[in-house]
Parts: sequence; C-alpha cells; structure tokens
Amino acid sequence: QQPQIILLKEGTDSSQGKPQLISNINACQAIVDAVRTTLGPRGMDKLIVDAGGKATISNDGATIMKLLDIVHPAAKTLVDIAKSQDAEVGDGTTSVVLLAGEFLKLCKPFIEEGVHPQIIVRAFRKATYLTVQKINEISVKIKKDDPKEKTSDQIREQRELLMKCASTALSSKLVSQQKDFFSKMVVDAVMILDELLPLNMIGMKKVTGGALEDSQLIAGVAFKKTFSYAGFEMQPKSYKNPKIALLNIELELKAEKENAEIRVDNVDEYQSIVDAEWSILYDKLEKIHKSGAKCVLSKLPIGDVATQYFADRDMFCAGRVSDDDLKRTMKACGGAIQSSVSSMTDDVLGTCENFNERQIGGERYNIFTGCPQASTCTIIMRGGAEQFIEETERSLHDAIMIVRRAIKNDAIVAGGGAIEMELSKYLRDYSRTIPGKEQLLIGAMAKALEVIPRQLCDNAGFDATNILNKLRQKHATGGRWFGVDITTEDIADNFETFVWEPAVVKINAITAASEATCLILSVDETVKNPKAGGEGGPGGPMGRGRGRGRPM
Repeated sequence: QQPQIILLKEGTDSSQGKPQLISNINACQAIVDAVRTTLGPRGMDKLIVDAGGKATISNDGATIMKLLDIVHPAAKTLVDIAKSQDAEVGDGTTSVVLLAGEFLKLCKPFIEEGVHPQIIVRAFRKATYLTVQKINEISVKIKKDDPKEKTSDQIREQRELLMKCASTALSSKLVSQQKDFFSKMVVDAVMILDELLPLNMIGMKKVTGGALEDSQLIAGVAFKKTFSYAGFEMQPKSYKNPKIALLNIELELKAEKENAEIRVDNVDEYQSIVDAEWSILYDKLEKIHKSGAKCVLSKLPIGDVATQYFADRDMFCAGRVSDDDLKRTMKACGGAIQSSVSSMTDDVLGTCENFNERQIGGERYNIFTGCPQASTCTIIMRGGAEQFIEETERSLHDAIMIVRRAIKNDAIVAGGGAIEMELSKYLRDYSRTIPGKEQLLIGAMAKALEVIPRQLCDNAGFDATNILNKLRQKHATGGRWFGVDITTEDIADNFETFVWEPAVVKINAITAASEATCLILSVDETVKNPKAGGEGGPGGPMGRGRGRGRPM
C-alpha cells in the first residue's frame, strides 16, 4: 500500500467539504438563538457575566454579540456584521443576525442535496440587489429643503418624523415605558448639533439615583466637579456671561529636584531659585487674571496656591478636566485651548450666558448653558441601578444614531415586519418568473425575510402562523405597509401607527446579512493549526530558549 503522506503538522484538524459547511451553518444557528428573543418591543433582555464577573444586562444585539466570547471561526462573521450595523446605523443589530441566520438555515437543505454553494451565493447576490432596489423604490421620502429656508411648519414636521423614528428604535429597549420622554430628548439633542452631526459632541453623563424621568438634556456642557484643593469652596459658583479660559498648563509649584540638578554654594542662591519659581507661578496667575477670564479650566492640575489666588479674585477654576469635556466646552463656548499664558487675548477666551454648579444626585456638576455657537449638548442620565443606566445609555445611543441617519437620508419605511413582508412577497413573485435553480433559492430568501415578523410574534407570545397568514393575504392584495401590531395582537398598517424606521437601516441590514451568508457558504474547509507545544501556558522562559521547545 502507499505510505501515508503527511502534509500538515500532527494535531492539525482540517475538515472540509459538505460536513464542514453544515457544521458552520449549525454554529451560526446557535449564535442566532442567543439573540433571537431580544427582537422587538416584547423582546427579553440578556444578562451576560464576563470573566471579570461584571454583569451586563442588555437588549442591544451588538452589545450581546461583543460580550459573547465566540471561538468558532465561521460564527465570528455574525459578530462582525452586528458590529458593523451598530457602527453604521446604530440600530437593527438583532435583525441583522437573525436574517443572516435564517438565510443560512434555509440554504441548508439545498446544500445537503448537493447544490453547489456558488450557485446559492449567486442567487443571493441577485436577490439582495433586487431587495435594495425595491426598498429604494417604495420607501417614503420626506421632502427636505435647505435648513436655512425652513418654515416653522416644516421644522415641526421633521421633528415629528424624527421623534417617530426615535421612539420606534426605543420601543424594543428597557426604557420603552418612557420612550416619549426620551425620544423627545434625543431629537432635541441631535437638533442642537451642527451639520456634520458628530456623535462625540453629545456628552453622556451617568448619575446613579433618582428616577429615569429625572434625566435631563443640557444645551451646553456639564461635567463633574473636578478634584479641588483648599480655597475652592471660597470661589463663587455661578456667573452671568463669564469669560472662560481653557488651558493646558499646570498651575502649581513643582519641587525642582525632579527637573534639574542645581549646585548652590550659599543659602541666598537657594532662596533666589525658590523665589524664581514662585514668581513664575504668580506671573502666570496674574496674566490669567488680567485677561479678564472668570472661569479657568485646565487639563492639568491647578495647585492650592493657584486655587486660593483665584478665590481671592472671585474667579472659578477647575483642574484635571478630562480631554473630551474640555473639547466640548471649547466647541460650546468658543475660544481655544491655550498651552501658554503669554497671549491671553479676548479671542481665545470663550463665553457663555450662565455658569453654575448644581448638585445632581450625589455629585456636583459644573454646568455651562446659553452658549452662543452651541453645537454640543450633554445628556445627564439618572436611574436606580448602574446596569440600568448603562443599558439606558446604549438605548439612547441607538436612538441618537437612528435620528442622525434619518436626518441625513430622509427615506423611511414602516417597521414591525411590514417592509420584510413586502420584500418577501416581491421576491416570491419575482422568483416565479425565472427558470432554473435560482427560482428555488430566491424563493428561499423570500421565505427567510419572514423571520422578522415571525420572531416579533413569537416574542410577544402570539400565534405566529395565524398572523403571518393574515399578513401574506394583506400584502398579496396590496396592503403594502401591513405589519405585526404588538398591542392588539393583530396586524395593522404600521405606517399609520407610526412604526417608522429609516430605510437605510433595512438596506444595511439586508446587505450585511446577505454578505455574511455568502461568506460562510463559500468556505468549505477549515484548517486549524495546533497550539505550538511548550508554549501552551503563558509563554514562560521555557520554549523560549532554543528552537520551538518540542513537547517531550
């Protein structure tokens, strides 16, 4: 007989062919089951405890996927599409994973029967192209004129629309009870931003305690009171129209021993060195005072001498302000961050109408409001438990992303499974018109799209088959926007009931899911290298010596 040829190092697993594909598909199904029940207004939440023992309660598909420690290589693609959906549109992360899983599930019988994966991939690419076109065709455009010439009615209309989108995004989250309150807050926050809608200009501050309704939106900047020295309490805590100096300088005495070595012969020379240091500090302080600034914010510490100096002159100072807070203050109040005090002219100082310090929960916050060119705002979130506030923050992040998207791309579709049913019907009708295997495959994709309304029903405990039949009948007779209505356990025209989502969410979800499916289908072999012996543990001194440290 022939000698066996050894190609790969011993201990390498390689599996290939059909069984490999099927096992990849099964692995993806297992992941989908982890997030399946979080979809929709009646979705449940997941509690994930990581290795450090920190518990996270979340309903956001992407968050759950990130926290799951997934080893299976093919299943990681699902995590990636959830992340990309989160980064691109912010919401719809669960839907993406669900769709991808369902696509794979419906391909499985074809693969078992020996259809070549590339044929499936081709059919899916085609179907995806068709669905995206269809979404663009039937989505409802909102007319958007130049923001400068908007009448108050148009602005009101746009706000209404954005609030509908935000509350749809929030309805599947923990805070769905207060979604009216929060969607208004989110829309206000996004409306404050400038044209580019940068996300980091919305500050999120979390304060435990109080109720959810105590959360507030501040049209300006708020940050926690920083670490302070003696003399801080003597400073006035509120100003009208102060000038604000933003610095990147230390205002404190430094012990000279760390910076330089100086040889001195007598005490006078030593004294003059110490004096020089004091005079440098006082010189800096005097320049700041002369510039007329009333609030001094610095990224680096402000020492006790400086604090008292400012307090005597009725000025407020805060040292060790974190970088993004300082940048946000700069955006809100104007001015520039200075790294020397030599040129403290008026144009580098910011101003705002009111500055005050407020107690919020157990923390004190410094709040700047009434900023002239404010393009930044801060949301202060309150709530009972820490996990709860974190989940609120994630939900608000989703809603903010959705509102941004809706402002930029102004096409919307009806949510609640309506658009999926419509696309499903369209694909099914289309598949009847083409010959060959693609007919079955596009039909399979049409069936897969129904997973969203079905899962919505399952999560709410409705009879899914019944409701899906009603929906199919409605869509076949031209009821384009009919979807699941959770409140009445029936179907409803979701466009009328304002379950709206930006079309870009759906487009992105379907393309990402389809791409992931194609990727997983086109893999037919996995080669896993064994861990190099001797370095299995934390690579200690062993196995680092000579060669590779072969296992004995």
